[in-house]
Amino acid sequence: MTGLEWIILLSKLLVIYLTIVHVVPIMIWVERKGAALIQDRPGPNRVGPFGLLQPVADALKFLVKEDPIPNSVNRVLYAMGPFMTLVPASLIVAVLPVGDFFEVQGKSYFMQIADINVGLLYLLSISSLGIYGILFGGWASNNKYSLMGAMRSASQIISYEIPLGLAAVGAVTVYGTFSLREMALGQEGTFLAVLPRWGVFMQPIGFLVFFISAFAETNRLPFDLPETEGELVAGFHTEYGSMKFATYFMAEYMNMATISGLMTTLYFGGWHLPYLTDATLLGWLGGQRNLLAVLQFLIFFFQSCCLPAHFRLGALDGAAFPL
Repeated sequence: MTGLEWIILLSKLLVIYLTIVHVVPIMIWVERKGAALIQDRPGPNRVGPFGLLQPVADALKFLVKEDPIPNSVNRVLYAMGPFMTLVPASLIVAVLPVGDFFEVQGKSYFMQIADINVGLLYLLSISSLGIYGILFGGWASNNKYSLMGAMRSASQIISYEIPLGLAAVGAVTVYGTFSLREMALGQEGTFLAVLPRWGVFMQPIGFLVFFISAFAETNRLPFDLPETEGELVAGFHTEYGSMKFATYFMAEYMNMATISGLMTTLYFGGWHLPYLTDATLLGWLGGQRNLLAVLQFLIFFFQSCCLPAHFRLGALDGAAFPL
């Protein structure tokens, strides 16, 4: 690889990964404000206008808060637990296609960190590794309630990974590829000359199964067995505080953003707008390929936030942060 290619690769990595990371405080604010609206109370309203800086205050609190380690814990596994959930959540964003391609010095580069021909298998396999961080944290805490929460997580993974994978098989059957980029490209145009060629119209039952499984994938109600603070004090993270606690939930919210992006790629056309092809948009933009790339990124981001990701508000539980 040339120096320019390394720079472009690192730039794609930073832009895509930092976008996912910075979505986390936004989702926290939206979730807390949504819960407050449902429960007829103001929610965050003191730090910044409309409480917009409340996630920043929470982050500062976690950074400066004391980080005690209980006695009689396995210190190595106790410390590894939160980061073993964060690492898989960080790795799976590599295969998400946020657009088609852009051009630099006459050469095309995909808007994807890594375009591998088994991208869907990679994403499903890596995302399932996060359960080990929960198991390590629950067992190493030397707390029976934490262990019970961790074991319930292990039992839940069997329940939702199978239907999640089977729903994804339907998309593979339709598009004939495991590449997420190829799947997004296959959703351009129309289906039956009327509907957009989106996976949600071509695989409606598969989408419904995937959507329900996504609740379990992200530990949202009613699939909050790993936490269930009403039954197990706080579940697998009972003995965690400070940044270790924040790391667990940072990984959970990153998984929410990633599963939203995957749902957009599989069922909502990726970066495509209904009834408009890339060639049409390129013509409207005067043939400026890089402007089209920016527009595709914005379309993908908007659809990931507003179309499939509304399950963020559909399962408000307030477990991650006190309201």
